[in-house]
Amino acid sequence: MAKHKIVDSPYLVDFDGDFRIARAPHTPPVGEDDKKANEQRLAAHVAELDELQRRLAASARHAVLLVFQAMDAAGKDSTIRAVLTGVNPAGCHVVSFKRPSELELRHDFLWRCARELPERGQLGVFNRSYYEEVLTVRVHPEYLDAQNLPHRPKKDSRLWRERYESVNDFERHLARNGTVILKFWLNVSFDEQRRRLMARLDEPEKNWKFESSDLTERQHWADYQKAYQHLLRATSTPWAPWYAIPADDKPYMRAEVARLIVSRLKQLGLEYPAMAEETHAMLDDFRERLRDD
Repeated sequence: MAKHKIVDSPYLVDFDGDFRIARAPHTPPVGEDDKKANEQRLAAHVAELDELQRRLAASARHAVLLVFQAMDAAGKDSTIRAVLTGVNPAGCHVVSFKRPSELELRHDFLWRCARELPERGQLGVFNRSYYEEVLTVRVHPEYLDAQNLPHRPKKDSRLWRERYESVNDFERHLARNGTVILKFWLNVSFDEQRRRLMARLDEPEKNWKFESSDLTERQHWADYQKAYQHLLRATSTPWAPWYAIPADDKPYMRAEVARLIVSRLKQLGLEYPAMAEETHAMLDDFRERLRDD
């Protein structure tokens, strides 16, 4: 197996399958929760990302796929917005996956996401993804009835294992063909989620964000945590690592996500394409023609 470059981080979900959600922090390390400092850190990383994205587009040899998963109100939307602020929108492709349509249900569970993959030179973002098929569907197995599966194992546990295998194979194929994959689980605590959902009710400008389904899904918190632990253990790989980012402090979370993206792109050694010698030799002639135009 080819060696894959990994950005080291205390939030990297190790590949040994021993990750435990109960040990994953919700808050920043001691002394790293200064809001202004983290906002400045984010701004610096965004500036770097802007330049790296330009090189990514110019070289057009790699695609970048960022996958975000989290419980409701963890901050996926705001983190994506904050990290990509200042980056050329023409070089980004952001997709939010909702409940599957009838057409999507007629295909395999990876199909709708595969259609939205970023092309080489592009930075793609999946706000939720094919991982919903081993999360929401695992918590609500009745959703499988609408998928008209040609074969369903007697035990659903086997189905989830098969889907983990499919995901790992899919991501490995993408990595082999030039797609850099980084996956972020934004780890919000039960109490912090409650506070943010309350804010959606109490603050008029946030009312539009609230959905009654948020409360319904909150009742399944323990089931979701169990499902997340299974998938993080099974699908954090050297070619598509997961990072479990503390999400109770949004400024820290955003800065850390941006740092990891920038660090990984730097590992690619992105450069602007070199001009062919014969073209470079003609630059003076081109200048003269423009002056005389």
